[in-house]
Amino acid sequence: MKSLLLVTSMAIISQFAQADTISNIDAAANHMDVKSLQSLTEQGDAYQQAYAGYRLAISANILGQRELAISALESARESLEPLTTSNANADNLALLSSVYGMLIGLDYSKGALYGPKAASAIEQAKALDPTNPRVPLVQAIAAFNTPETYGGSKQRAVDLSSQAIELYAIPCDNICWGHAEAYTWRGLAKQSLGDAEGAIADWQQALAVEEDYGWAQFLLQQNSQSAQR
Repeated sequence: MKSLLLVTSMAIISQFAQADTISNIDAAANHMDVKSLQSLTEQGDAYQQAYAGYRLAISANILGQRELAISALESARESLEPLTTSNANADNLALLSSVYGMLIGLDYSKGALYGPKAASAIEQAKALDPTNPRVPLVQAIAAFNTPETYGGSKQRAVDLSSQAIELYAIPCDNICWGHAEAYTWRGLAKQSLGDAEGAIADWQQALAVEEDYGWAQFLLQQNSQSAQR
């Protein structure tokens, strides 16, 4: 009985530690703190390091540091590919799919190599856990960024983001990132479809979920400045 309690306690502590590390990564990403994100890519387990690399790549790309973004994504890929072989769960596979997608976005010549891998990873993730909100979130991002001639769709991005948002209502205490991001991507998709009011409402909702979410703050500020011109 004592052994069982010890194992259970250790598992709970591990979950809280992982959630805390993910929160630290999100906090650094919200401020595009490249230095902290670089440090976080060397901390925690393989998933945490890969997630830090993913967020580092996004921040670096926004800041115009393309080579750093690609390097961070390649490191994330190298961590996730063996991890999804040894521990194929929905979160590992969804993050890997998104990493593949970003690598394609930064270098279209990688599409033939990583496109099928991204599609396969997200389909495996969906089959393993249909209730994981990061699965439709990653699908929404892919639908938004893929040209329509290759199957992309802004309306599909709206629908998938909405599906993700519904799934984020399920309580989570471990890997929980992406809720505010889902609102932000849905807002971008709505904006592309001509629904400016809907976009603003979604970006405001993203801040209701995560008050210091830098990307939504930037988009609202950008929209306000455009409206004043």
